[in-house]
Amino acid sequence: GVRFAHEVHPSEIAYDYHTTVRTLEAIGHRPAFGLNWDPSHMVWQQIDPVNFILDFADRIYHVDCKDAKVRIGDGRRGRLSSHLPWADLRRGWDFVSTGRGDVPWEDCFRALNAIGYDGPISVEWEDAGMDRLHGAPEALAYVRGLNAITPPTAAFDAAFSSD
Repeated sequence: GVRFAHEVHPSEIAYDYHTTVRTLEAIGHRPAFGLNWDPSHMVWQQIDPVNFILDFADRIYHVDCKDAKVRIGDGRRGRLSSHLPWADLRRGWDFVSTGRGDVPWEDCFRALNAIGYDGPISVEWEDAGMDRLHGAPEALAYVRGLNAITPPTAAFDAAFSSD
């Protein structure tokens, strides 16, 4: 009854759309092998996180709400970020607090609802340029604010209840 949720991102065996397809094929689409959907790794690679949800609907076992901001196009900042440290504005992209980046969260939650996702949702906060005591609660409030889209409330509320 144990399921594994692989997080798709660079340095992993499945790091983009096509390597995810190949990974699932290599393991014979074993039902115990699923995906931890984290759009922060997709946006800086220009992978559409909404279509990823729709195309891998039966494999989304966990959701990480983490955001990324892409800052390329000025002729100096590149997608590989030049080995610069996190929060350095010379990077071509960086993780930012959920809701402050380029992830289309509303469309993502609509897609999760469309596929009937009712699993866990976590806020993975990794913004090196912001104070965590401000940023983490802000990110949680942002995700909770998406309730107009009706996220899977039972799993979400259970994960963040203060009781």
